[in-house]
Amino acid sequence: MNVKRYTLFGFFAVLMALMPVTRIMAADLLPPQQAIETASTKLQAKMQDKVFIKDFAKVNKFVNETILPHTDFDRISSLVLGKLWKTATADEQARFKQEFQTLLVRTYSRAFVEFKDWSIRFLPLEMEEGATKAIVKTEVLQPGLQPVAVHYRMLLSDGEWKAYDILIEGVSLVTNYRTTFSNEVQTKGSLNAVIDSLAKRNTEALAAKSS
Repeated sequence: MNVKRYTLFGFFAVLMALMPVTRIMAADLLPPQQAIETASTKLQAKMQDKVFIKDFAKVNKFVNETILPHTDFDRISSLVLGKLWKTATADEQARFKQEFQTLLVRTYSRAFVEFKDWSIRFLPLEMEEGATKAIVKTEVLQPGLQPVAVHYRMLLSDGEWKAYDILIEGVSLVTNYRTTFSNEVQTKGSLNAVIDSLAKRNTEALAAKSS
């Protein structure tokens, strides 16, 4: 499958996984599942405001604030860059994390505004006592279509469960982006050039959505 086309599909499925949750009490979910459910419930409630969703800048800010407590962007960024992260300067690491987070958040935000009528189903989760890692398995549901498997790799960090990778139909978002950015570095000649290009795309995309 074409990498760019898969990336779009992946984000679509991932974003929809944070849409309305099928009827299930939060008390019936284990802590890693509750982290996903908490974000989805907050986002669902806010996105019902038709006036609010017309202001993309506000939507983008709200989505960022909502998913940030439940997402380990430091770990995601380092995993996405792989070996490049180890050789990057502290400034390059900080800039990449910021721009990559902006990319993910604005993509999330666009999907929340454009797509509706999705829900998720949590699959059973078995955890050993004291576990610090878990895979939260869900299915994205849409009327008339086959369920899409969306699994979240979660890590317990400072008492909070946070997502650090998402698998759509078995394919890792982290691995997919690692390939994309590795190819871009080879094409553009340096990590700095890739970050500059990403920053430019983010700025242009946010300006277009806000105008």
